[in-house]
Amino acid sequence: MGGRPVPGNRPGGGAAGRTLGVDHGRRRVGVALSDGLGISAHPLEVIDMGPGVEERLADLVRENGVARVVVGLPVSLDGVERASAREARGFAERVRSRLEVEVVMYDERFTSKIAERILVGEGVSRSERRARVDGAAAAVMLQGYLDRRVNEAGGLMP
Repeated sequence: MGGRPVPGNRPGGGAAGRTLGVDHGRRRVGVALSDGLGISAHPLEVIDMGPGVEERLADLVRENGVARVVVGLPVSLDGVERASAREARGFAERVRSRLEVEVVMYDERFTSKIAERILVGEGVSRSERRARVDGAAAAVMLQGYLDRRVNEAGGLMP
């Protein structure tokens, strides 16, 4: 992809903005977005993996006033980072070099299983679940990140 960095709210610049959650996968990238207060996350879209992914993320950052991108880090149950974690870190680096917003990694263990259970509980058909699970997993991961930030801050984030 290459290209120049996409302007946005710089880390530490004092500008409030939304957070974009990204669940990187070999075939698809699930994307979720927080509300403006950083309280709740919702699925936004699923992008097929391949050329143009970073550009689409750059578009989403611009279109939604995103100040931070959180990329899911698939750490194994024993805490070891295997091939998928290395791939996610490489993806995060490519995103970081493309966007002028903060990019952080966050543990995404169990997010796909939780997302699948939520969709089953909502009565979503098996074929529809396949199409939606990546976005839902991104929302689960992003919600965990947002909740952790609120808990660490001792209340609502400014």
